[in-house]
Amino acid sequence: MKKINFLHNGGAEDEEQSSANGSQEKPEDAIEKMGSVTLENSKNKSSIHCLTIVGQIEGHMLLPPQNKTTKYEHVMPQLAAIEESDEIDGLLILLNTVGGDVEAGLAIAELIAGMKTPTVSLVLGGGHSIGVPLAVSARRSFIAPTASMTVHPVRMSGTVIGVPQTMTYFEKIQDRIIDFVVANSHVERQTFHSLMMKTGELTTDVGSVVYGNEAVEIGLIDQLGSLSDALTCLHAMIDKEKGEGDHAAHHCSTGADFHD
Repeated sequence: MKKINFLHNGGAEDEEQSSANGSQEKPEDAIEKMGSVTLENSKNKSSIHCLTIVGQIEGHMLLPPQNKTTKYEHVMPQLAAIEESDEIDGLLILLNTVGGDVEAGLAIAELIAGMKTPTVSLVLGGGHSIGVPLAVSARRSFIAPTASMTVHPVRMSGTVIGVPQTMTYFEKIQDRIIDFVVANSHVERQTFHSLMMKTGELTTDVGSVVYGNEAVEIGLIDQLGSLSDALTCLHAMIDKEKGEGDHAAHHCSTGADFHD
Protein backbone atom coordinates (compact mmCIF):
# COMPACT_ATOMS: atom_id res chain seq x y z
CA MET A 1 0.00 0.00 0.00
CA LYS A 2 1.37 3.39 -0.98
CA LYS A 3 0.57 6.48 1.03
CA ILE A 4 0.70 9.89 -0.59
CA ASN A 5 1.50 13.01 1.41
CA PHE A 6 2.09 16.55 0.28
CA LEU A 7 4.88 18.91 1.25
CA HIS A 8 3.38 22.35 1.73
CA ASN A 9 5.42 25.36 2.80
CA GLY A 10 2.61 27.81 3.36
CA GLY A 11 3.36 28.17 7.08
CA ALA A 12 1.19 29.02 10.07
CA GLU A 13 -0.78 31.64 8.17
CA ASP A 14 -2.17 29.01 5.78
CA GLU A 15 -2.91 26.66 8.69
CA GLU A 16 -4.89 29.37 10.46
CA GLN A 17 -6.77 30.15 7.26
CA SER A 18 -7.60 26.45 6.77
CA SER A 19 -8.83 26.20 10.35
CA ALA A 20 -10.93 29.33 9.91
CA ASN A 21 -12.50 27.87 6.79
CA GLY A 22 -13.12 24.58 8.54
CA SER A 23 -11.36 22.54 5.84
CA GLN A 24 -7.91 21.35 4.88
CA GLU A 25 -6.21 21.75 1.53
CA LYS A 26 -7.01 18.92 -0.86
CA PRO A 27 -4.09 16.89 -2.30
CA GLU A 28 -4.89 17.92 -5.87
CA ASP A 29 -4.76 21.57 -4.78
CA ALA A 30 -1.25 21.05 -3.43
CA ILE A 31 -0.11 19.55 -6.74
CA GLU A 32 -1.65 22.42 -8.67
CA LYS A 33 -0.03 25.08 -6.45
CA MET A 34 3.39 23.58 -5.83
CA GLY A 35 3.85 20.90 -8.51
CA SER A 36 5.12 18.42 -5.94
CA VAL A 37 4.08 15.36 -3.98
CA THR A 38 5.67 13.07 -1.39
CA LEU A 39 5.27 9.32 -1.99
CA GLU A 40 5.56 6.85 0.85
CA ASN A 41 6.18 3.21 -0.05
CA SER A 42 5.68 0.73 2.78
CA LYS A 43 7.32 -2.08 0.80
CA ASN A 44 10.59 -0.20 0.36
CA LYS A 45 10.19 1.58 3.71
CA SER A 46 11.14 4.88 2.14
CA SER A 47 9.62 8.26 1.44
CA ILE A 48 10.36 10.01 -1.85
CA HIS A 49 9.50 13.59 -2.68
CA CYS A 50 8.63 14.19 -6.34
CA LEU A 51 9.36 17.70 -7.64
CA THR A 52 8.31 18.77 -11.14
CA ILE A 53 10.15 21.48 -13.04
CA VAL A 54 8.06 22.29 -16.09
CA GLY A 55 7.40 25.08 -18.56
CA GLN A 56 9.58 28.15 -18.19
CA ILE A 57 11.77 28.91 -15.18
CA GLU A 58 10.49 32.20 -13.83
CA GLY A 59 13.04 34.60 -12.37
CA HIS A 60 12.72 38.05 -10.86
CA MET A 61 10.19 39.19 -13.48
CA LEU A 62 6.68 37.77 -13.62
CA LEU A 63 5.83 36.01 -16.89
CA PRO A 64 2.43 36.40 -18.60
CA PRO A 65 -0.36 34.41 -16.91
CA GLN A 66 -0.85 32.15 -19.95
CA ASN A 67 2.73 30.83 -19.61
CA LYS A 68 3.33 27.55 -17.82
CA THR A 69 6.03 28.41 -15.27
CA THR A 70 8.12 27.04 -12.43
CA LYS A 71 8.63 29.74 -9.81
CA TYR A 72 12.01 29.69 -8.07
CA GLU A 73 10.56 31.18 -4.89
CA HIS A 74 8.37 28.06 -4.65
CA VAL A 75 11.09 25.53 -5.42
CA MET A 76 13.95 26.87 -3.29
CA PRO A 77 12.20 26.67 0.12
CA GLN A 78 10.86 23.24 -0.81
CA LEU A 79 14.42 22.01 -1.41
CA ALA A 80 15.53 23.41 1.94
CA ALA A 81 12.57 21.71 3.66
CA ILE A 82 13.33 18.38 1.94
CA GLU A 83 16.98 18.53 2.98
CA GLU A 84 16.05 19.21 6.61
CA SER A 85 13.20 16.69 6.79
CA ASP A 86 13.79 13.44 8.68
CA GLU A 87 10.75 11.94 6.96
CA ILE A 88 11.92 12.30 3.34
CA ASP A 89 14.60 9.86 2.16
CA GLY A 90 15.06 10.90 -1.47
CA LEU A 91 14.18 13.45 -4.15
CA LEU A 92 12.93 12.65 -7.66
CA ILE A 93 13.06 15.58 -10.09
CA LEU A 94 10.87 15.36 -13.20
CA LEU A 95 12.01 17.80 -15.88
CA ASN A 96 10.17 19.06 -18.94
CA THR A 97 11.29 22.65 -19.36
CA VAL A 98 12.03 25.07 -22.19
CA GLY A 99 14.54 26.92 -19.98
CA GLY A 100 14.13 30.43 -18.68
CA ASP A 101 15.87 32.77 -16.26
CA VAL A 102 19.55 31.81 -16.03
CA GLU A 103 20.22 32.96 -12.47
CA ALA A 104 17.01 31.45 -11.11
CA GLY A 105 17.76 28.15 -12.86
CA LEU A 106 21.35 28.09 -11.62
CA ALA A 107 20.19 28.90 -8.08
CA ILE A 108 17.86 25.88 -8.07
CA ALA A 109 20.55 23.69 -9.66
CA GLU A 110 23.14 24.70 -7.06
CA LEU A 111 20.73 23.87 -4.23
CA ILE A 112 20.02 20.41 -5.67
CA ALA A 113 23.72 19.72 -6.27
CA GLY A 114 24.50 20.64 -2.66
CA MET A 115 21.95 18.31 -1.08
CA LYS A 116 22.98 15.30 1.00
CA THR A 117 19.56 13.77 0.38
CA PRO A 118 19.80 11.24 -2.51
CA THR A 119 18.61 12.89 -5.72
CA VAL A 120 17.67 11.53 -9.16
CA SER A 121 16.52 13.55 -12.18
CA LEU A 122 14.50 12.35 -15.17
CA VAL A 123 14.27 14.40 -18.37
CA LEU A 124 10.93 13.87 -20.11
CA GLY A 125 10.03 15.72 -23.29
CA GLY A 126 12.78 18.29 -23.02
CA GLY A 127 15.37 19.76 -20.71
CA HIS A 128 16.36 22.78 -22.77
CA SER A 129 18.68 25.71 -22.10
CA ILE A 130 18.99 26.28 -18.33
CA GLY A 131 17.20 22.94 -17.98
CA VAL A 132 20.55 21.27 -18.77
CA PRO A 133 22.21 22.36 -15.48
CA LEU A 134 19.02 21.40 -13.65
CA ALA A 135 19.12 17.91 -15.17
CA VAL A 136 22.75 17.24 -14.25
CA SER A 137 22.46 18.74 -10.75
CA ALA A 138 21.05 15.50 -9.35
CA ARG A 139 23.36 12.77 -8.09
CA ARG A 140 22.13 10.51 -10.90
CA SER A 141 20.45 11.69 -14.10
CA PHE A 142 18.15 9.84 -16.51
CA ILE A 143 16.68 10.80 -19.86
CA ALA A 144 13.82 9.22 -21.79
CA PRO A 145 14.82 7.94 -25.26
CA THR A 146 12.49 10.43 -26.97
CA ALA A 147 13.49 13.43 -24.83
CA SER A 148 15.73 16.20 -26.15
CA MET A 149 18.03 18.84 -24.70
CA THR A 150 18.88 22.14 -26.43
CA VAL A 151 22.32 23.60 -25.71
CA HIS A 152 22.86 27.19 -26.86
CA PRO A 153 24.67 30.40 -25.86
CA VAL A 154 23.18 32.82 -23.35
CA ARG A 155 20.54 35.10 -24.81
CA MET A 156 19.10 38.31 -23.39
CA SER A 157 15.89 40.16 -24.14
CA GLY A 158 15.39 43.89 -23.80
CA THR A 159 17.90 46.68 -24.29
CA VAL A 160 21.49 45.57 -24.93
CA ILE A 161 24.32 48.10 -24.90
CA GLY A 162 26.61 47.56 -27.88
CA VAL A 163 29.95 47.72 -26.07
CA PRO A 164 32.72 45.11 -25.54
CA GLN A 165 31.77 44.81 -21.86
CA THR A 166 28.41 43.33 -22.86
CA MET A 167 30.10 40.46 -24.69
CA THR A 168 32.44 39.91 -21.74
CA TYR A 169 29.41 39.74 -19.44
CA PHE A 170 27.76 37.14 -21.69
CA GLU A 171 30.94 35.07 -21.76
CA LYS A 172 31.16 35.09 -17.96
CA ILE A 173 27.57 33.89 -17.65
CA GLN A 174 28.27 31.12 -20.17
CA ASP A 175 31.40 30.11 -18.25
CA ARG A 176 29.31 29.76 -15.08
CA ILE A 177 26.90 27.43 -16.90
CA ILE A 178 29.67 25.40 -18.55
CA ASP A 179 31.61 25.07 -15.30
CA PHE A 180 28.53 23.79 -13.47
CA VAL A 181 27.55 21.28 -16.18
CA VAL A 182 31.08 19.91 -16.52
CA ALA A 183 31.48 19.62 -12.73
CA ASN A 184 28.18 17.74 -12.32
CA SER A 185 28.25 15.43 -15.35
CA HIS A 186 30.74 13.40 -17.37
CA VAL A 187 30.74 15.59 -20.49
CA GLU A 188 34.03 17.09 -21.65
CA ARG A 189 34.26 20.88 -21.47
CA GLN A 190 35.26 21.20 -25.13
CA THR A 191 32.43 18.92 -26.22
CA PHE A 192 29.83 20.94 -24.35
CA HIS A 193 31.26 24.26 -25.59
CA SER A 194 31.20 22.96 -29.18
CA LEU A 195 27.55 21.98 -28.83
CA MET A 196 26.76 25.42 -27.46
CA MET A 197 28.46 27.26 -30.35
CA LYS A 198 27.47 24.97 -33.21
CA THR A 199 25.98 26.65 -36.27
CA GLY A 200 23.75 25.27 -38.99
CA GLU A 201 21.61 22.97 -36.83
CA LEU A 202 19.09 25.41 -35.34
CA THR A 203 17.37 27.52 -37.99
CA THR A 204 16.97 30.65 -35.87
CA ASP A 205 19.69 30.17 -33.27
CA VAL A 206 23.21 29.00 -32.52
CA GLY A 207 23.50 25.72 -30.66
CA SER A 208 22.59 22.03 -30.77
CA VAL A 209 19.80 19.64 -29.94
CA VAL A 210 20.85 16.32 -28.42
CA TYR A 211 18.45 13.44 -27.94
CA GLY A 212 18.30 10.73 -25.30
CA ASN A 213 20.92 8.27 -26.52
CA GLU A 214 23.34 10.96 -27.72
CA ALA A 215 23.09 12.80 -24.39
CA VAL A 216 24.22 9.60 -22.65
CA GLU A 217 26.98 8.87 -25.16
CA ILE A 218 28.66 12.24 -24.66
CA GLY A 219 28.35 11.98 -20.88
CA LEU A 220 25.88 14.81 -20.43
CA ILE A 221 23.28 12.47 -18.86
CA ASP A 222 24.16 9.30 -16.92
CA GLN A 223 21.76 6.86 -18.58
CA LEU A 224 18.62 6.24 -20.58
CA GLY A 225 15.61 5.30 -18.53
CA SER A 226 11.97 5.61 -17.63
CA LEU A 227 10.12 6.48 -14.44
CA SER A 228 10.52 2.97 -13.06
CA ASP A 229 14.28 3.06 -13.73
CA ALA A 230 14.64 6.40 -11.95
CA LEU A 231 12.62 5.21 -8.95
CA THR A 232 14.53 1.92 -8.76
CA CYS A 233 17.79 3.87 -8.82
CA LEU A 234 16.61 6.26 -6.13
CA HIS A 235 15.47 3.45 -3.84
CA ALA A 236 18.88 1.80 -4.32
CA MET A 237 20.62 5.03 -3.41
CA ILE A 238 18.45 5.38 -0.31
CA ASP A 239 19.25 1.79 0.71
CA LYS A 240 22.94 2.49 0.22
CA GLU A 241 22.64 5.66 2.30
CA LYS A 242 20.98 3.66 5.07
CA GLY A 243 23.58 0.91 4.75
CA GLU A 244 20.93 -1.68 3.92
CA GLY A 245 22.50 -2.95 0.70
CA ASP A 246 26.17 -3.33 -0.24
CA HIS A 247 25.30 -3.90 -3.89
CA ALA A 248 22.57 -1.26 -4.19
CA ALA A 249 24.54 0.58 -6.88
CA HIS A 250 24.03 -2.34 -9.28
CA HIS A 251 20.32 -1.51 -9.36
CA CYS A 252 21.08 2.05 -10.36
CA SER A 253 23.74 1.98 -13.05
CA THR A 254 25.11 0.11 -16.02
CA GLY A 255 28.60 -0.03 -14.61
CA ALA A 256 29.39 3.49 -13.36
CA ASP A 257 29.06 4.14 -9.66
CA PHE A 258 27.17 7.08 -8.21
CA HIS A 259 28.94 10.41 -8.57
CA ASP A 260 28.96 12.70 -5.55
